Amino acid sequence: MGTATHGYTDDKAAYLTRLRRVEGQVRGIQRMVEEDAYCIDVLTQVAAATRALQGVALGLLEDHLRHCVVDAGRSGGDEFDTKLAEASAAIRRLVTS
Repeated sequence: MGTATHGYTDDKAAYLTRLRRVEGQVRGIQRMVEEDAYCIDVLTQVAAATRALQGVALGLLEDHLRHCVVDAGRSGGDEFDTKLAEASAAIRRLVTS
């Protein structure tokens, strides 16, 4: 049984690095709250972590469009409609979150 190749496979190491950085940011925010840091400073860090996660999400979405949706489009049929609907739903979640 083989493993699936996803659109982000070529950039997996970069995504993991970015996610580890966000993880560190979140731990830092937790520490700030534990130490009773000024609320505006905490909110500033929350905004920075949120932007970093949004950057990861946008990169993953672009990879999905370039790889999964384009490949399904070449094949045509129901798979293309499914992949396009998945991408639209993902965009909707990102925009409304």
